[in-house]
Amino acid sequence: MTEVVMEQMPPVLHGPTEKQRKYDRQLRLWAESGQAALESANLLLVNSGCGTVGVETLKNLVLPGIGRFTIVDDAVVSEADLGVNFFLDEGSLGKMRGQCSTELLLELNPEVHGDWYPKTKGDLNLEKVLATSSTFTLIMYTNPIRPADLAIIQAYGKQHKTPVVLVHSAGFYSYFRILLPGAFPIVDTHPDETATTDLRLLTPWPELVEFAKELTRDIDSLDNHVHGHLPFVVILLHYLDEWRATHDGAYPLKYAEKIAFRNLVQSKMRTDNPEGGEENFEEAVAAVLRAVQPTSLPSGIREVFDYKPTDPQEDGSPFWIIAEAVKKFYEKHRCLPVPGNVPDMKAESEVYIKLQNIYKAKARQDAAEVLKMVQAVPGGRDVDPAEVGLFCKNAAFVKLINASAGGGIDTILNSERLATVAAQEFSNDEMAEETLTPLSLLPIYLALYATSHVESSTREQIVSEIAKAVPGAGVNQRVVQAAEEVARAEGGELHNISALTGGMVAQEVIKVITKQYIPIDNTCIFDGIGSRCQVLRL
Repeated sequence: MTEVVMEQMPPVLHGPTEKQRKYDRQLRLWAESGQAALESANLLLVNSGCGTVGVETLKNLVLPGIGRFTIVDDAVVSEADLGVNFFLDEGSLGKMRGQCSTELLLELNPEVHGDWYPKTKGDLNLEKVLATSSTFTLIMYTNPIRPADLAIIQAYGKQHKTPVVLVHSAGFYSYFRILLPGAFPIVDTHPDETATTDLRLLTPWPELVEFAKELTRDIDSLDNHVHGHLPFVVILLHYLDEWRATHDGAYPLKYAEKIAFRNLVQSKMRTDNPEGGEENFEEAVAAVLRAVQPTSLPSGIREVFDYKPTDPQEDGSPFWIIAEAVKKFYEKHRCLPVPGNVPDMKAESEVYIKLQNIYKAKARQDAAEVLKMVQAVPGGRDVDPAEVGLFCKNAAFVKLINASAGGGIDTILNSERLATVAAQEFSNDEMAEETLTPLSLLPIYLALYATSHVESSTREQIVSEIAKAVPGAGVNQRVVQAAEEVARAEGGELHNISALTGGMVAQEVIKVITKQYIPIDNTCIFDGIGSRCQVLRL
């Protein structure tokens, strides 16, 4: 009797784990895979100057659960630090700033591990820290930094292909720059859900065609309930066939033709029912312009197809093996793999589920074909099939950030590129009043860059350094104003500016670590006076 009762009892439902409850909101953003990448990350912060913006960035990485961080900071806590760094108190005076910052940061999240160097005053050896530590996932440093330390960071980043993030905050101004190790591909870019819908109405496969014909057979004889619950995908497929029958087999591709086709679909909507119309036909009419489209190759995946990896190690990575297989798939079928998602629509639940399954089955079939191509090349059998499925699903939105084109890890300043951007930005500023566009923030970047290795400079010294990097920029009035403001700050940080900047930097660091969403390419400048940002590719 007990066994019978047990068989009839529903299964026990398990709620979210403690960890899932703790990280609930961020798991919705980057899922378990992103959280796992974050928790396995090992980050190095080389802290210089006031050091506030670096610690504020770490705060926003410790809270979501970064695995491990190390602070390299040889400064001793002084009275000035207490006014700009909320992670220091009077008990920190005279102690190593790296130690105090680390200990208080770790209180925010017990699951995170942290360390600091040097352990004693005057004992900093950055090269030794890098040589004796586990490989770092990402290195962040704050300006002003010693040129010798910068050279060590550059060499390490180039050798280990480690992303490097530099941050500089002074007064009301700040900027940060992401330096990536060559081409940096991102598969899970999280595009808008409406943008990912790819119904393939102009290239339907047999199962979809048969499904649509079955539902629309004698469509004019269907009762109002059935007619009003036909999925809009089926409606469009049916009337596309009707259109082609009277247009020599051609689809409505031109704008005028699409308008005519839309009017055709609208004319088939029944209005003599109690509702005075049909929601499913309204959905079909609304979808014509965006859904009745020939398949094309988006610019992002085209860039991936055209890119030729120069590093043998890079060429043999799972991403490039899958990319080559998807390219072959495209060359064979003249379309990318079907992503498989179907938007919500007016339909009977049973019919909608069948339609979903048809698209999902086609997506699995396409992914299986790509996987077969992947496994046919050397190293392909080591590629996780889940990676292939994810690539196929997001193929239209894959993004390649080719950092080498704008300056890689070993190119902190590309003078030629900077001069080109400066000329364009200053030219735009001359027309800003007429075009009603905001003024460029490049002068702020130039003024801060001029103090990359010194805590404070006079206006004249800053302008002189800018003129060396960008000839002629020293006479620009807005450049002089930015130089004056940076000189006035004397290398000091404002906590609110550094806290805001730290939040932005942490967001971009998470994108790089999880390889989800699209990080900036490659420099973000913040003006705390005007409360606005600008992203430039320098």
